[in-house]
Amino acid sequence: METKIRQFRQESGMTQQELADSVGVTRQTINALENARYNPSLMLAYKITKTLGKNAIEEVFLIDDAD
Repeated sequence: METKIRQFRQESGMTQQELADSVGVTRQTINALENARYNPSLMLAYKITKTLGKNAIEEVFLIDDAD
């Protein structure tokens, strides 16, 4: 799953560690999400979305439903 986490995080001036601390995960988890190596739980996706100041999960997480 692709995401816009890196883009929105950088726009807001946050580091991976700051985002991780805000949502209760490790920096490595944020890195894995930004590099499409990990699919988050719905709750984690929600927390990241709200922390990044977005209203909808679909703004941050790009779901390819072609499968």
